[in-house]
Amino acid sequence: MKNQTTVTTFILLGLTDDTALKILLFIFLFLSYMLSISGNLTIITLTLIDSHLKTPMYLFLQNFSFLEMSFTTACVPRFLYSILSGDKSITYNACASQLLFTDLFAVTEFFLLAAMSYDRYVAICKPLHYNTIMNSRVCKNIIFSCWVAALIIILPPMSLGLGLEFCDSNVIDHFCCDASPLLKISCSDTWLIEQMVIVCAVLTFIMTLICVVLSYIYIIRTILRFPTAQQRKKAFSTCSSHMIVVSITYGSCIFIYVKPSANDEVAINKGISLLITSISPMLNPFIYTLRNKQVKQAFHYSIKKISFLLK
Repeated sequence: MKNQTTVTTFILLGLTDDTALKILLFIFLFLSYMLSISGNLTIITLTLIDSHLKTPMYLFLQNFSFLEMSFTTACVPRFLYSILSGDKSITYNACASQLLFTDLFAVTEFFLLAAMSYDRYVAICKPLHYNTIMNSRVCKNIIFSCWVAALIIILPPMSLGLGLEFCDSNVIDHFCCDASPLLKISCSDTWLIEQMVIVCAVLTFIMTLICVVLSYIYIIRTILRFPTAQQRKKAFSTCSSHMIVVSITYGSCIFIYVKPSANDEVAINKGISLLITSISPMLNPFIYTLRNKQVKQAFHYSIKKISFLLK
């Protein structure tokens, strides 16, 4: 994407041109976005103000909620504006920024999910050493490392992408700026960038998945050795929310990269991308709150405190 490229504005085709479907899509996206923002903001606020939620697990959860909120904000509001106004155009700079931030937040999420699985491994397999191993400084360093690792992974293909030229077409067959449709309309040689994108995606996916799988293998082995069913149930409950979120995140990605036929590939990928950017960030706060007694107690306590102050 050079500054002197003949294309300075892109056209995002979106998902449909049907007016009735657009209205339904707008309502669905608007409600899911509001629920996502309010749910993730609630978790961030609770982990900041409640003294019982100052443990490493909730520090990771706080950052995960911030990433979810940021990820959906990078995509959904612009698409809502496009549906409402009918303006499908997006400037070159806005498109490049959207691509940079969505990739950064998405890749950081994968590393953070791996870090959260390691936290659960230490909590269950090494409970006596948990406070020593997962102290505040270590947790902050891990979170910082997740962001740095994501930047290191996305910057090489992004840097090459800034040299792409767009001569023949400026129409992106997607609802947001994504690497694959952008590479398809470029008149530059994209082979190297495509290989780098594949390598970076596979590297991120495989590295974090190995960490998650190994952590849960040790976790399950340790839990199965517990003498009573009550102990096993309690241990599983501390991991269940994270396991559900991991399943949704990795499952969605696997579904995208198990390629369907060429005719269906674009439509299916757009549909799955929409679910990832809207449904996942909305569901995750509810998964963590509905299955976590401490978060529910902190929420009820905060509501009571606010009600008392308003009287």
